[in-house]
Amino acid sequence: MTEHTIEHTTGHLPEHTTEHTAEHTAEHTAGHGAEPTAGRDFTPALGRFAPPRYYDSVIALTRERLWRGLLAMHAAPRPGEVVLDVGTGTGSLALLVKRIEPQARVVAVDPDREVLALARRKADARGAEVEWRVGMGDALTDVLGAGSVDTVVSGLVLHQCPVPVKRAILASMAEVLRPGGRLVIADFGFQRTPLMRLAFRVVQLADGKADTQPNADGVLPGLIAGAGFGDVREAEVVSTVNGSISVYVARRG
Repeated sequence: MTEHTIEHTTGHLPEHTTEHTAEHTAEHTAGHGAEPTAGRDFTPALGRFAPPRYYDSVIALTRERLWRGLLAMHAAPRPGEVVLDVGTGTGSLALLVKRIEPQARVVAVDPDREVLALARRKADARGAEVEWRVGMGDALTDVLGAGSVDTVVSGLVLHQCPVPVKRAILASMAEVLRPGGRLVIADFGFQRTPLMRLAFRVVQLADGKADTQPNADGVLPGLIAGAGFGDVREAEVVSTVNGSISVYVARRG
């Protein structure tokens, strides 16, 4: 795993929308409904910090346009490909991928019906065709078949999960990807400097230290490799007011 730390400025921001919490409703996209996840626990988009409806405003403080644009750049969707957004929230990443490559099939999964409803409304307002599914990140083959996805993307999901769940989600991502398929994740990674470690305490206040500290200690590349991915690397690092966000890329072996 190689490290590639880059300081980015707002002058490099791609033009796209910047929202990430989506409301889930009981209705699914026609013909594409996944089974509800009643009884399964998950951490809401803003953790203990605030209700999901405030997510887009809060997440903008993390230089979201920048890291999300970098994530999409590394995903590089192509016509006819299947792209799966895991933990889509309000759907901003899924909508960006669809905007970049309208001929890609974009499927977006989240366990939170409240935020998926927000995502659907945003998509409807833009006339974007994204398949919104209720589902858990560690059960992705319940949404799409094994080996059926070309690219899996995910933003700010794993830091909210206990280490065993991080492993389970990554294993599920590997299972749903075709051989050679791409994985691109943006999340809080190794907090290299005292300033970033201090700033990251805001995230830990919202999401809890037990689940977030492994990310800050740099555990993600090893977990990604342990799930069966190769060519794992930290492609980008973006400093924000609440810690640094890393973009990790890998391929399914």
